Amino acid sequence: MNPKITDWRNKRVWLLGASSGIGAALAQALARDGARLVLSGRDAGRLADLGIEAALLQPCDATDVSSLVMAREAIRSVLGGIDLVIYLAGDYQPMHADHFDLVQAERLFGVNYLGAVRLTSILLPDFLMAGGGIAFVASVAGYRGLPKAMAYGPGKAALISFAESLKFDLAAKGIGVWVINPGFVATRLTARNDFKMPALLSPGEAARATLEGFSSGRFEIHYPKRFTWAMKLLSCLPYRWYFSLVRYATGG
Repeated sequence: MNPKITDWRNKRVWLLGASSGIGAALAQALARDGARLVLSGRDAGRLADLGIEAALLQPCDATDVSSLVMAREAIRSVLGGIDLVIYLAGDYQPMHADHFDLVQAERLFGVNYLGAVRLTSILLPDFLMAGGGIAFVASVAGYRGLPKAMAYGPGKAALISFAESLKFDLAAKGIGVWVINPGFVATRLTARNDFKMPALLSPGEAARATLEGFSSGRFEIHYPKRFTWAMKLLSCLPYRWYFSLVRYATGG
């Protein structure tokens, strides 16, 4: 369904959200595999701290279209184009209805979903090419509603749907579209959770699983399988069973 990427040598890869978590681990892994990297995030210092000397550091804000446009033009002037763009920018805040914060919810939706839409809008005219494409990091939290995910899950669900729709339109042009749905990964964001996270992965493990997914050519890259397949099964259940089982399992 997608180009199979098995050799990363000299592949021009733009990572947005590369300064920490899965993005930082993926940057390190791709650098070892010989990719020509562009690393973006809001904090130039944190990008530099990754220590990837050959990478082009291009700070930008995924919530600002003008910032993304300037980044695109800077990359074009240096590399001429990009083979693969991976949108990893995101934020997370547990949120319950009793403590719903509209400002925070809108901010999360802006980063987790609208930032990806803004990025796509500046790439579609002339930046994506056959044999490459664009990948979006969503989450298994986008499969169905979950407790304490009122501000996070909807953005990831929208991102999955957006990627699916985009896939229909770009497949005929030979342009790949991937959606990456991790389970729990140990990052500064998931450290905000107050519960034991099943099948927790390190960022390095998540990065390796992501690269393995690109080699398969599948539309969806999801991991760890022992957790994500269980979530997929749950998402197929009728509502009366789904709500009961999730409430029992999470105490939500």
